[in-house]
Amino acid sequence: MSVTFAQGFSAAGVAAGISAVEGKKDLALVVNNGPLDAAAGVLTSNRFCAAPVQWSRAQVADGHIKAVILNSGGANACTGEAGYAQSKATAEKVAELVGAKSEDIAVCSTGLIGELLPLDNVLSGAQAAHDALAATPEAGADASHAIMTTDTKPKTVTLESKAGWRIGGMVKGSGMIAPQLATMLCVITTDAVVTPGQMQAALTNAAEHSFNRIDVDGCMSTNDTVLLLASGASGVEPDKDEFNALVKDACASLARQIIGDGEGASHDIRIAVTGATTEDAALACGRAVAASNLLKCAISGNDPNWGRIVSSLGTVPPEVAPYDPNKVTVDVNGVRICEHGGAGRDRSEVDMTPREVHIDIDLNAGDAEATVWTDDLTHEYVHINADYES
Repeated sequence: MSVTFAQGFSAAGVAAGISAVEGKKDLALVVNNGPLDAAAGVLTSNRFCAAPVQWSRAQVADGHIKAVILNSGGANACTGEAGYAQSKATAEKVAELVGAKSEDIAVCSTGLIGELLPLDNVLSGAQAAHDALAATPEAGADASHAIMTTDTKPKTVTLESKAGWRIGGMVKGSGMIAPQLATMLCVITTDAVVTPGQMQAALTNAAEHSFNRIDVDGCMSTNDTVLLLASGASGVEPDKDEFNALVKDACASLARQIIGDGEGASHDIRIAVTGATTEDAALACGRAVAASNLLKCAISGNDPNWGRIVSSLGTVPPEVAPYDPNKVTVDVNGVRICEHGGAGRDRSEVDMTPREVHIDIDLNAGDAEATVWTDDLTHEYVHINADYES
């Protein structure tokens, strides 16, 4: 059901002729029908952020968004003033259609960097999407398909609280995934009665523990955008802790689905670091291991090469993560192949046939922990990115 699971939202996904793939749905529209139009956002920190990111960051700052238009088939990044003018014109068109101000419209794009969008197609697509708006599961599904690029499947989430208010969401993302968001467009909707401030706090924390802890290929995007919209249509003011928990659960589910659809991946790799002095120390160690292309290639070949794990751990400065290498242990899929910084059980004992590979690292230096997810790198990853046309 995606973004239409929460009350007060309608959506559509249409083929606007933006994508290089003929006939593909490539433009989505999500409209908040109220009574509230509260919003929060987390966007890329890439200094080459795309025109739609520049536009949307400015508009979500006041905590109010009425509608979001999203396109695949072109990133509209590194396109200068002309690209920004396209985002502005797109927002103005949607504002006209939904009876709002352009300042209350967010714009999101994904695809090839460095090229302007076919603006006439975007604007006519906005009209077509508006005409197709519906609050049905099918409309939500169409929207989730329209934002896909190299994704092999749509990624959605639906959650319902004990008090009856709901969360729905969709995300796209498959490659160019690194800690600090991913090549992702994400819209999460809720019909809870919440304030923009409460939403921003919940989303920032949720993104930090989900989208900021996945890594497919170590590449940060120019277009990452995560938006949380609240309609208030349930009439229920949620318990703060429950709201924070469900937003976090929604983001965690969507982030995990990104990893599960990593470009060409044959293994999803969970790296859990325990026994650290602080959570930041554990996270730094997890990210260092997740960033190892040597390890990812080894896992692709079903080789639990623990030497590549500890060598990556060793790159983390002691002032960031203090630990004694002679006390570190590493388990892969439940087999301790590294004991006290040296060889443990033979790595041939590790069963590498499951899709999920669990790497458990104990630094034996404290009580803090953190978990990072990544993928292996396969021949298919090279083929996808060598031929990428969005």
